[in-house]
Amino acid sequence: MIQNHSAAVSLTGGLTLREAVPADFDQIGALLSERGEPDDAIDHRLVVTDPDAGPSACAVVVDGDRVVSTATLLDEEVRIGGVRLPAGQVELVATDSAYEGRGLVRALMHWAHERSAARGHVVQAMIGIPYFYRLFGYEYAIDIPQALNVNSLPPADAAATLRAARPSDIPAMAALQATAQSGFDVTMPHSAACWRWLLEHESSNLLVLEDDDTVIATARTTPPGEDVLLAEAAARDEAAAQALLSGVAALAPAAEMQAVHRAGTVTGNAWQEFLDHEPRRGADQYYLRIPDAAALLDRLRPLFWQRLTAAGIDRTGRDIVISTFGAHHRIPVLPDGLGEVVTGGAIQSPGSVGGAGVAPDHLAALLFGPYGIEGLTRIRPDVYAADEELFQVLFPALTADVLSYYLPY
Repeated sequence: MIQNHSAAVSLTGGLTLREAVPADFDQIGALLSERGEPDDAIDHRLVVTDPDAGPSACAVVVDGDRVVSTATLLDEEVRIGGVRLPAGQVELVATDSAYEGRGLVRALMHWAHERSAARGHVVQAMIGIPYFYRLFGYEYAIDIPQALNVNSLPPADAAATLRAARPSDIPAMAALQATAQSGFDVTMPHSAACWRWLLEHESSNLLVLEDDDTVIATARTTPPGEDVLLAEAAARDEAAAQALLSGVAALAPAAEMQAVHRAGTVTGNAWQEFLDHEPRRGADQYYLRIPDAAALLDRLRPLFWQRLTAAGIDRTGRDIVISTFGAHHRIPVLPDGLGEVVTGGAIQSPGSVGGAGVAPDHLAALLFGPYGIEGLTRIRPDVYAADEELFQVLFPALTADVLSYYLPY
């Protein structure tokens, strides 16, 4: 049963977890600045004073009147194959150093997940410190694209003007990003609220390239300094993309610059010759959490049916069986679609019933990641399928593009 996420919860040691109220904001800002970055206080204020989020998006742990820990839940949306999945993202997590090791983040994550469920989210996404959030049910699933060194520049375009974005530019920026993301299988766009926050916060800058009063490109950059990161770039055409790259470089000509490579997009294609495409060093991935596998699989039935029909596979009258070993999920195949997911008990040998097995901590990677069941089967002994043709159609390797409040670099 979903608990009332607005109710205060008593913790050990006389501490209380509750939703934040405006009187807490100064203390929360000070805690975030002390334990994170100074700009975090500004970001928090933008979220909790926005009508789409408000104070109830944030929770605090208090010792009397003192805020000693905090976390904030943002509303997001993950899109896959035409299916829109309500999602949550936990951000702005901090604990006073004197109160560490007392389970406060665990309590706050529980609050965030309860609130996320109450808001109808069927998945949570996160950028987080390595391993730590796996303790709370998150697993690595979606690759973070590389930020590549810019080693040369195209000629500048004197006709185009690069400037700071304004609120009136949001529709044009959102349209450019929608076009850039249209070629990916899995996407998370910026919410309307996030666009507003990004215009106001200070840890990155939103820029637009304008030609004859028309926005033809956009990007998000870190403030000019020793290094400049160019991310979330989207452009109308390759000429605009090249003008964007040279224009951003001109803002800090002495700085080293990296550009995030969005493969297959206009900017990705236009910048090929100007970037140093070194092989990836190490693994960088977004965390995902699936709170209820059956609920998520049920939401994805139209996508699974689309994949089956596109491949010409007819399994009418036979269930699709997916076992997470501790439980299993049957999806009936009807003449005109897939029936509701039916969940049952453990099946340790799903191959014996023609099914697929996937350990629960690999399910997010299977549904959203770059390997598909074929790739995961090669590297994970507890991911396999009896009917390889069927399950490779149902669970292909996917491309993804995620736009998040914070840049993961």
